[in-house]
Amino acid sequence: MINLPTALRPLFLPLLALFAIANAGAATIGTPQRYTLDASASNVSAKVPFFGIASKTARFPRMQGAVTIVPGAPERAVIDVTFDATAIEAPDDVTLSRLRGEKFFWVEKYPSVRFVGRSLKLTSPTRGTVSGELTARGVTKPQTLDVTFNADPLTQVGKPVSFTGTTTIDRRNYGMKSYQLIVGNKVDITLKARMVPR
Repeated sequence: MINLPTALRPLFLPLLALFAIANAGAATIGTPQRYTLDASASNVSAKVPFFGIASKTARFPRMQGAVTIVPGAPERAVIDVTFDATAIEAPDDVTLSRLRGEKFFWVEKYPSVRFVGRSLKLTSPTRGTVSGELTARGVTKPQTLDVTFNADPLTQVGKPVSFTGTTTIDRRNYGMKSYQLIVGNKVDITLKARMVPR
């Protein structure tokens, strides 16, 4: 025990308490866990209303990415996923041609779509949100993914973890403004990914 003059103790004790709290918080933060996306078990789909009575779904089967999760500090998580727009799949040739063309993804000029999530907020051990940015057709906008993990990602050290992320975008925000009488503006995006420890 440090011997302090009585007059200094009221000043010193609060500082000591703050130091102890800070050290306790730091001790709970684990080593960052780094993962690579298993491309063979990961894909992205985008569903859009069609004529207001049906829907069409496009798929992006080729993707790559990396994930970093920090046990004890999920707000430090980084999810960086890029998918190949040139490999887009659609239910018919007409839709595929339009999606690949200048009025939609314009894959000749913008061959990839990227999501970078910079913070994970867990609402339960396996559910939460990832805040970040989506870049499509050369436009970057803030976007939030609702995510569901197959297991608590903060405790699965050294083990594969799978997750599903969903979000809805307005395609007009990314310069895709054509065929508004035929194709809906709201697009539901689903990302399914398997993370493998590096």
